[in-house]
Order: sequence, then C-alpha cells, then structure tokens
Amino acid sequence: MVAIVLIGILSVGGYFYLKLLKPNTGDFEQKAYLYIPTGGTFKNVIDSLEKNKLLKNIESFKWSANFMKYNDSNIRAGRYRISKGISNRVLVNMLKAGNQEPVRLTFNNIRIKSQFAGYVARKLEIDSVKFLTMLNDEQFVGKFGFTPETVFTVFIPNTYELFWNTNQQKFFSRMYDEYQKFWTAERKKKAEELGLSPEKVSVLASIVYWETKKSDEMPVVAGVYLNRLKKGMKLEADPTVIFAEGDFTINRVRGRMMSNPSPYNTYMHTGLPPGPISMPSVTAIDAVLNYQKHNYIYFCAKDDFSGRHAFAETMEQHRINAKKFQQALDARGIK
Repeated sequence: MVAIVLIGILSVGGYFYLKLLKPNTGDFEQKAYLYIPTGGTFKNVIDSLEKNKLLKNIESFKWSANFMKYNDSNIRAGRYRISKGISNRVLVNMLKAGNQEPVRLTFNNIRIKSQFAGYVARKLEIDSVKFLTMLNDEQFVGKFGFTPETVFTVFIPNTYELFWNTNQQKFFSRMYDEYQKFWTAERKKKAEELGLSPEKVSVLASIVYWETKKSDEMPVVAGVYLNRLKKGMKLEADPTVIFAEGDFTINRVRGRMMSNPSPYNTYMHTGLPPGPISMPSVTAIDAVLNYQKHNYIYFCAKDDFSGRHAFAETMEQHRINAKKFQQALDARGIK
C-alpha cells in the first residue's frame, strides 16, 4: 500500500515537474525577448511565444499559466527577457510580476524631429506619427516652456534606460526631467551671462556642431558667432542654409541657396534661427557656455581638408582664406 502511495506521489511530482519545472525555452542564443503590448491579452502572449518560437512546448506553458492563475486579468505589458533554460514556473512568475528588462536608449546629434520620432518608435512602444504630432503641438510643449521649433533642445544626448511600454507623454516627461538636471545652476548662470536662454544656447550649439567636429575648435567657433551676435551681424552659417534647403547631402553652399527665405537661413536673417538645426551635442553646448574670447569675426574651412578652420579678424584676411578653400574645392571637383 505504501509503495502504491509512493508511486502515486512520484507520478504526480513527475507530472508537475514536466509542466512547471522542466526547462521549456526554445532553441535560441543566450537570450530572446517577449513583447507584450499595452492592453494585451493572454492570447497575445501565446501568439508571440509561438510566432517567435520562444518555447519548446506551448501546451505545457498554457497549463502552467492556468495552474498559476495567469490570465487576461493580470497581463502586464512590457519587454521581457527570456533566458535560455528557464521553466514555465519562472516565466509565469516573471510575467505576473511585470519584471521586464529596460531598454537602453542612446541618441546623439539626430538631424530632425521626424528622424528622432522614428528612432524612438523603433525602441519603445510609441507611435512615431503620434509622437511627432505631440512635439509639434504648441499647447503641449508650451506647458514645458518650449515651442515646436525649440522643443528639440529638450532632448539631451546620452544613454537612458526606460521600460519598453513607456508612452509618449511619460517619455517626454522623463526627458524633461533629464533636461532640468542637465541645466544646472552653473550652466544657467553662464547662459545668462551670454544673454541667452538655455534653448538659444542649444540652438547656437547645433550650428557650432555642424561647423566643426573638432571639440577643441568648438569654443573658438562659438566665440566667432557670439562676436557676430554682439555686433548685430548676420551669422552667415552654411549649416543653417543646408537645413533650410532640407538636403543634407549638400557639400558646397552656393549663391541661390543663400537667398532661401527660410527663417533658418542665417545669410538672410540676423540673429539665431527659431530652433536648432539638429539635436545639439553636449560637447557643443558646453563649448558655447565656455566659449573662447577672441576678436575673430570670420572663419572658413582650411584648404588641407583637415576639418579644421582658418580664423580671421578682418574681411581682407578672410577673403584670402576663403579663396584658398574655394580653389581647393574646385581642384577636387566638389560641386
């Protein structure tokens, strides 16, 4: 009799082992991910597990989920890491608890808002069209002190961890919090001493970045533009012309382009453009805040194509530098 009971216990134990405790992940590398959308159902979970071949035995998972009371009433959206060799019990407990793995979101120097919206939508459960519409909503961005033109300055390039199912409003709020952390009392004081708001510092920084990728040159270039602003001169920055044209393949800015009436064209309009011409880099922002004091009013790329620039205090010297560079462009057939 005892033997029969023991056999029964072992049989039940074996059954529960096969259903709950035996490793049940599919044949993938060390890790894979299960995405459960906001408002998802148990059927969505099963469909995703089957479609992506994350489990060896889907029926044993269904049994385990039912046994552990995992159903439509407690589905939690998110991005869940499925480690190789885990059991149904571990998986169900993870899904019920909502123990998802955050997404690492890294961005830097993205050109325009629509590109950024597309990037974010590929990383998070956010619709790119709705996100872009939100960024262009005067009422929404106005609550944070921005305009649709300046709102791009809120996104400080870095690497952030967020949950995949973060919605667009929460994402923006998180980025605004990071923006406030970035703009410390020290940075705000430096901006105030320049007579610029943090947004305008970022607008200028976006121009500086596209003028030079040399971090040691950025404060010098920033100084040139600040000198021009103080004198009431047009910035005449080629990158603003390229932005106004909307063609980022342009290698050489020429006459017709400079007459583009866009408010972003600093050959046509005095002062800073209404918004950044790209997501400003942290290095460029700090270069503006810590600009180099000098008397340069002009600069142009050096004719050796080193990526560095020749600076000048007078138009006469600038014309000499510019002529050398134009001749170098012609010699290389750059149109």
